[in-house]
Amino acid sequence: MTPELMGRLTPFREEALRRGIPLQDVERWIAAARPSGTLVTRGEGPVAGRFGGSLMLPADAPDPWYPLLATLDCAALPEAVTGLPLPADGHLLFFGFPEMTYYGDSAGEVVYIPAGTPVEERRTKYPCVHGEEGDGLDDETLRIHEQFPQDDLRLSADVSLPYHFLVPSPEPGQEDAPLPGHPRAWELAEAWTDTCDGIVVDGPLHIGGYASHECTETDPVADAAQDAERARRHRTAGAHEPVDAAELPAPDQWTLLAQWDIGLTGREGATLHWVIPRQDLAERRFERAHVSFFWNP
Repeated sequence: MTPELMGRLTPFREEALRRGIPLQDVERWIAAARPSGTLVTRGEGPVAGRFGGSLMLPADAPDPWYPLLATLDCAALPEAVTGLPLPADGHLLFFGFPEMTYYGDSAGEVVYIPAGTPVEERRTKYPCVHGEEGDGLDDETLRIHEQFPQDDLRLSADVSLPYHFLVPSPEPGQEDAPLPGHPRAWELAEAWTDTCDGIVVDGPLHIGGYASHECTETDPVADAAQDAERARRHRTAGAHEPVDAAELPAPDQWTLLAQWDIGLTGREGATLHWVIPRQDLAERRFERAHVSFFWNP
């Protein structure tokens, strides 16, 4: 991470020390900082994609189950900015809808289209929000969908620290445990929450870094990973033949692909997180990504 990005954390360091947190604990927390790309609709950064727009897919690609949120140009998302080993070229399409799911099911999907792949415009039926036959949106869903943003997205380099201070306990039935090696995790996360607005870039879509939502106790990535495993078990239990039989990687083996801070009327304070096992990201297995929706109305 660049010295300029690390320098942005000075207000956090000063505030944490002011609260009496020992310097060694503060520096250990800062050492966990990650680069993150924030995508904004205004500014001077390079255009890295867009919200909305035409849905362009290969002819043999299945119909998406969710509305298109954004199409991103991988060549404009370098690892030095996002902290993620994304493909060097091609496009990532992020689909999702801000609605609760059942049994931990995914609230969206990710599609990767390698550079040079022939594509054609597709009209999406959105079976997740239209019903089984895809014939019509209910009024509430239509009202939310009509607010989906339509604009170019510009990349800004950002810095990210953990917003959470608990991790899932490895023991069944045990409560979440404090972050290992961080005895002052709650105080550090609180100091970050109280100072981050003056440090991070204000934008609606984040690539990489640490996930956040209104519930700051636990990591949204770990929570989404647990949902993905719960959904896998539900699908397997209900199938006539074994499907997705292998357990998914442990929650600490997942990473944040993208976070949309929604901000739509009727979904104020809601968040969508696209997460993926790190190994699947390295192997370009984006079909294994999981999308979680969080909302505390």
